[in-house]
Amino acid sequence: MRLAQTGDEAAFAELYRRHDRRAWRVARNLVPSDEDARDLVQEAFLRVFKNLERFDFNHAFSTWLYRIVTNLAIDHLRKRRTAFSTSGTDEDEPSPELVDTRVEAPSAELEREETVSEVQACLDSLAPHFQSALVLRELEGLPCQEIAEIVGATHVTVRWRLHRGRKLFQDEWERRQRSRESGGPTNSGDDFPVHDDLSEDFDD
Repeated sequence: MRLAQTGDEAAFAELYRRHDRRAWRVARNLVPSDEDARDLVQEAFLRVFKNLERFDFNHAFSTWLYRIVTNLAIDHLRKRRTAFSTSGTDEDEPSPELVDTRVEAPSAELEREETVSEVQACLDSLAPHFQSALVLRELEGLPCQEIAEIVGATHVTVRWRLHRGRKLFQDEWERRQRSRESGGPTNSGDDFPVHDDLSEDFDD
């Protein structure tokens, strides 16, 4: 990082090589397509390049990068959902493919794809601050303290978002299962994210 700050292009390329893939994975678990994720990661590294001199060495480079990626993804989700609220539903959106398709049989592959689609739909139903906390914790395995630095909240707030987000996710999952068993549609009312901003009240 210090070499990159001096204008060393090879050093910046090495930062990109080390962190590009995981940054993409963080973005991909938040946005609906590979292309969207790639665009967000490219924009994140562009912002890193433009602000190298502002990097705080008291924090990990990955924390700084994931915070930029997460903020860009949240902005993207909010713009996308605002557009949907005025133009219709997202029924025609392709389901994200987030699983390894190397499975034992076509039926197993189909079941896995259906499960992944359901999980993603439940995540998509959450407000962005719950969604990002769950993705960073449950899918990326980051500790709460690092998540707090990434999303710009306190440790207490992150833990509450995780607790509340898991409850909302579980409620949505169970609602979809009940709907499927009864033969009704799995999408709820307007099928837009659950906005529960009470978590913002937990910042110290």
